[in-house]
Amino acid sequence: MDSLDGLDSTPGPVGRPYRVALVAFPGIRAFDVSVITEVWGQDRTDRGAPAFDLRRTASDTATPVPMRGGLALLPDRTLGWLDRADLIVIPGRDDHLTPTPTPVLDALRRAHTRGTTLAALCGGAFTLAQAGLLDGRRAITHWNLIDELRAHHPQVTVVPDALFIEDGNIWTAAGTAAGIDLCLHLVRTAHGAEAAATIARSMVTAPFRTGTQAQFIERPTPHADRDADTLASVREHALRHLHQPLTVADLAAHAGMSARSFARHFAAETGTTPVRWLLDQRIAAAQKLLERTDLPMPEVARRAGFGSEVTMRQHFASRLATSPRAYRAAFTTASDTGGSSPIAR
Repeated sequence: MDSLDGLDSTPGPVGRPYRVALVAFPGIRAFDVSVITEVWGQDRTDRGAPAFDLRRTASDTATPVPMRGGLALLPDRTLGWLDRADLIVIPGRDDHLTPTPTPVLDALRRAHTRGTTLAALCGGAFTLAQAGLLDGRRAITHWNLIDELRAHHPQVTVVPDALFIEDGNIWTAAGTAAGIDLCLHLVRTAHGAEAAATIARSMVTAPFRTGTQAQFIERPTPHADRDADTLASVREHALRHLHQPLTVADLAAHAGMSARSFARHFAAETGTTPVRWLLDQRIAAAQKLLERTDLPMPEVARRAGFGSEVTMRQHFASRLATSPRAYRAAFTTASDTGGSSPIAR
């Protein structure tokens, strides 16, 4: 039985640090391990971030887990600690077709049966697929591995173009930087937008990229730099004026383009549409206002640019599967208790 280092054994995250298990086995990618460690392995409670308890779990704690480049990871808990985890994260591996050790697959199956949230970065989707946990589910992996995932695991519905997705409390992410996006999204889901933003600021990375964005952006190069500068200026303008009823035509005019040309360049630059991007920013702004202030709902809706509380409520329901009032109550409670949100999936 693994020691809990003095932590209580009460189920659920309230009243103790949020427990995250990194699952280690030979061949896991050092980059993914570093991302997981950077997000959940740093103490940022002095900056208002939640308290996390990240453990490196493996079949045994006596044997270092080899990674590429002569690196090795020393586990500090056995796989039995997965029973206590609130979240389990699986790194990708260098050879994604190599069979994953049976004890790891068995532990992941047991965790899923208990209802624990599972998240796989990059080629970690192959590990979940080997465990049979992605059968009949939607999943994503690095764009260069999509055909292999389809070929070796035909029972999986492979989504061809996304940063990260969730199906049945199982999250998968595309390659490299998308792993950062998923990890921050998981923090946002469990602890709120401000907690994710705090960690993102510390990591000097973007706090909010939605999972529906394209994995990579193919665009012609002659005017790429000029367009990027123009569109960055438009996005900055939009963020300063979210409270106004901005339209695609308004943003296009600011960029000096026709609406059709602007929409095409915007999608090529960002991997998403202007309408979707603007809605995502409004939702993020509303989340921060709900977490940070006690402003009445109509004022939150106005400042975030929704126009009315009804409209804001509709978008929260469709995007976050909750209401603004429930969101505020959940994350106010989480902040007061030091725990995580009861609406986290």
